[in-house]
Amino acid sequence: MLTNGDYSEAAALSETAQQLAPAGSSVEIQSLAQQGRAFARLGYPTETYAAIDRVQALSTAMGTPNQPEHHFQYDPAKSLAYAATTLAWLGDPAAEAYAREVISRLSPSEDIRKWPRRMASANIDLALSLVATNRLDEACDSAQHAMLSGRVAPSNHWRALEVVRAVEARRISDARDLREVYEGMRLQIEPAGD
Repeated sequence: MLTNGDYSEAAALSETAQQLAPAGSSVEIQSLAQQGRAFARLGYPTETYAAIDRVQALSTAMGTPNQPEHHFQYDPAKSLAYAATTLAWLGDPAAEAYAREVISRLSPSEDIRKWPRRMASANIDLALSLVATNRLDEACDSAQHAMLSGRVAPSNHWRALEVVRAVEARRISDARDLREVYEGMRLQIEPAGD
């Protein structure tokens, strides 16, 4: 529902999932995270911040799972990336610090091959936060870095497109190049990964 733009339905489904999920489980945390993202897209800051705080508290209490790379295990490290995306969607400038922290943690001193999509998403989050603060050249660089990595999941192409459209609307000189990179990314075959 989130990727289709039906944010009200996404929030409602997430609420139902939380009610059905075992308390403190990965399912509860992930459904809460998705609800927070839906609230951000709906422009509900109070609910968004409350969801971010609850995700942080629940994921901290959970600890690190035995298999953090398992898609259905909520890894507490995801909460930082989740906060970056959620705040970027809300238009909160604080998203920049969260996105930069994710990028820093996954920098070459770490093994970025372990979380390549998380790194690409963090660069898109950074680009969106830079657009919100009108730092468009930096936003283009960050978005291009993500798109040229080849690791932006097809389900996240729309997020990259938001950056492209924002810089096109402001008619900056790099907009054409960014559009070309975006169109090239859309034509790539997505490799398997996180």
